[in-house]
Amino acid sequence: MSQSFTAPRDPAATPAAIGCTGLDYSWPDGQPLFQGLDLAFGPGRTGLVGRNGSGKSTLLRLLAGELRPDGGTVTAAGRVGHLPQDLALDAGLPVAEALGIAPVRDALLAIERGDTGEQNFALVGDDWDVEERARAALDRIGLGAVPLDGRVGRLSGGETVLLGLAGLLLRRPEVLLLDEPTNNLDRDARRRLGEAVAGWRGVLVLVSHDRELLEQVDRTADLRDGEVHWYGGNFSSYRAALAVEQEAAGRMVRVAEADLRRQQRELADTQTVLNHRKRYGQKMSDNKREPGIVMGQRKRQAQVSAGKLRNQQQEKVDGARERLAAAEAAVREDAAIRVDLAAGQVPAGRTVLALTGVRPVRFAEGVRIDLELRGPERIALTGGNGTGKTTLLRTIAGELDPLEGGVFQAVPLRMLPQRLDILDDRLSVAGNVARFAPSATDNEIRARLARFLFRGGRADQQVATLSGGERFRASLAALMLAEPAPQLLILDEPTNNLDLAGVAQLSAALAGYPGALLVVSHDEPFLAGIGLTRRLRLDPAVGLVPDRVEE
Repeated sequence: MSQSFTAPRDPAATPAAIGCTGLDYSWPDGQPLFQGLDLAFGPGRTGLVGRNGSGKSTLLRLLAGELRPDGGTVTAAGRVGHLPQDLALDAGLPVAEALGIAPVRDALLAIERGDTGEQNFALVGDDWDVEERARAALDRIGLGAVPLDGRVGRLSGGETVLLGLAGLLLRRPEVLLLDEPTNNLDRDARRRLGEAVAGWRGVLVLVSHDRELLEQVDRTADLRDGEVHWYGGNFSSYRAALAVEQEAAGRMVRVAEADLRRQQRELADTQTVLNHRKRYGQKMSDNKREPGIVMGQRKRQAQVSAGKLRNQQQEKVDGARERLAAAEAAVREDAAIRVDLAAGQVPAGRTVLALTGVRPVRFAEGVRIDLELRGPERIALTGGNGTGKTTLLRTIAGELDPLEGGVFQAVPLRMLPQRLDILDDRLSVAGNVARFAPSATDNEIRARLARFLFRGGRADQQVATLSGGERFRASLAALMLAEPAPQLLILDEPTNNLDLAGVAQLSAALAGYPGALLVVSHDEPFLAGIGLTRRLRLDPAVGLVPDRVEE
């Protein structure tokens, strides 16, 4: 039987909750994100969705007290735990310290050694079983073999996320804020996390692009344009409601377009009538059939009447345009990344990469890895957390030297790492691409960036201000537009930090990429959509073996 993570509460206490009133917050460049936002999350599981750059992570950081709002208040009833999407722990940090139990554990050890100082008992308080609880928490999330005295640097990216979650649960929060918690997690870890979410009894706010995880929520909050729109039910219910909403929005656009065309025709007809009247009046004046004073008065009256009629009709056209703009604003479009890299094309059968008897750093003595990649192959590299997938990718990319064996790179290659740390935060998006393509003109860079949805002024946005998904697009643009054009693209957990629209954009981008791919990902729907030719699983005991999708 699986164990559930629970947030213990005193039944007589005020129900746990978190929210904000009149919240104001602006980006570092002064662009407002939230203006007077009122929001409340009560008991139960809420999925917080929205496009990259909509402010989901920022909202969680504001609620957690890690950012200070420009105005308004944030209130919480109960202890708050926050797991950020870009969790970074010092590699030299002991596991016990990362869990937050080091001071209490040290005091316990001191008492066991005979040090009965008052400060040790004060530190322990009622937490005499902290070490047992820590080991139990680690065991529940699949880290039972990790020693409390071990170092964080020995853990993989996915294991680090799980360690951060275990530390939160040990603090027993009543309010849990999770930001993309499945990043870097393998299949088993995702299953364990899903069980944790399903069994949560406190307040849970979940930001995720993982559809299976979002199926566990009780309600969905869609953040867009600085406001939250509520939908009852899980992700499937949300998508169904959104489809109905968008169908209605599409009908409103068609009605508004028809109304605008009608109003424009009536304006044109009105102008035709006025022109006819003007010509008739001029003809009467030329024939001088009436006294000049009478003709002048009639002309002035006609001009006033014509002006009013024309203004009235123009107001109707302007009103129709406003209604069309409002209707169009309700229609959500997920623009697609377009990639056209003829220089990156790889002929079928050409050797792209070869590994012969490679033993990467930290791999066991008997492990040897052989791999040959030919033509525009698309290979998924899978395996559990901590098996060394990232280490192998870094070895292939030339960032790490193998302990034994050789790596033969036959074509230009580029690697996109998990942490997206290839960009200079001080430069703009365009400035970063210029670093990778020094011979390209500014106009060429901007034209290419438009294909990655950085149009106009967005190409000048400083990288430090980008959201996780925007940073990913900028990193992908820098690599794909690099000189020489990469004929092998290595991606390490590329769907991390991407919203659902972003995953679709990435899939479209890879569909247009003519080179070879080597992808590490635990996102099965994503892998199923990029046209894989092979799946290989990294087994730390034997090396690479054929993989199959688990049913």
